Formats: sequence, structure tokens, C-alpha cells
Amino acid sequence: MAELGQYTLHPGDRAPDFELPGVDGRTYRLADFERYPYLAVVFWCNHCPYVQAWEGRMIDLGRRYESRGLGVVLINSNDARAYPEDRLDAMVLRAQQKGYPFPYLVDESQAVAHAYGALVTPHPLLFGRDRKLLYQGRIDNDHQHPERVTERYLERALDQALANRPVTPAELTVSGCTVKWKA
Repeated sequence: MAELGQYTLHPGDRAPDFELPGVDGRTYRLADFERYPYLAVVFWCNHCPYVQAWEGRMIDLGRRYESRGLGVVLINSNDARAYPEDRLDAMVLRAQQKGYPFPYLVDESQAVAHAYGALVTPHPLLFGRDRKLLYQGRIDNDHQHPERVTERYLERALDQALANRPVTPAELTVSGCTVKWKA
């Protein structure tokens, strides 16, 4: 496990644009999510045990908050050659099996991960109406034991934003599997 907090983007920074293919065969850009006042961009993958542990909670959060204005997009930037479980065909299968209610995109060049400063999977970044960063950090405080969660960081950030309150804390360290960069 890596626990990191040296970020490229900071609260108030704008979300970089992207143009990436999704598991559904469509290509997505940042503008495709403009109907959502809030957008969670989450760097994700198939193979990481931390992603797998948080997967159900992320799906639940996306479903519960969509009607309140949250869009979610998952982006897999891992080196699929070195980690075949993260190939596009495996992503398609995982999204279908788990019933992802949001787009799951592949960042083959890793340019989007670099632009956002992705450090680990999962690495959630929450952007507001103006697509300025409101929060980045962990989903919650216990990836292994959902029943022991006492701090729901991403959910709290969403609730604060929805109530037009400052998001605090706006940054926490992320923990998970390091992004698998290409050589």
C-alpha cells in the first residue's frame, strides 16, 4: 500500500480536459459531464485490492448522489501490458459484472493521469460546478472493513459542497496501489 499526498492539482485548480474511450465504446470528454454540478474523477483499475475493497461503496455513492447532481467517471491509467487484468477487455467485463452506473475509461497514454497527478488507485478528485477542485483524498477511512468505517471523506466533501459550505479538509493523503506507469 502506498499512502501519498504530493499533489499536482490543489483546491481551486481546474480539471484538465480529456478525451478517452470508455468500456461502452463511446469516447468521453470532460464536457460530456457538464450536466452534473459535481464531478468525481476517480483513478481506478481492476487488479488493485484497494479498488476492489472500495468498489461497492463507490458504486453505492455514485447511485445515491446522482440525483443530487453528482457525476462519476472512473479512469484506468495503468500499464495494461504489465498488468493484463487492467486491459480494456477486462475492464469491459468488470464494469458489466459489477454493474457500474458510470463511465469507466481507459487512459492508454497515461497523459490524463499525469495531468491530474494521479498517485494511486483509487484516487478520487471531486470538482465543483466550475470544475475547480474541491477535494482529493480517500473514499473513507477503512478500505477492508466497511462496517468499521467512521469517516466517509468523499461523502462528507459532497455533503459540504451540496450545502454550499467550504469543503474541509480539502486534501487528505490517498492510499492504495500506486499507478502502474509505463517504462
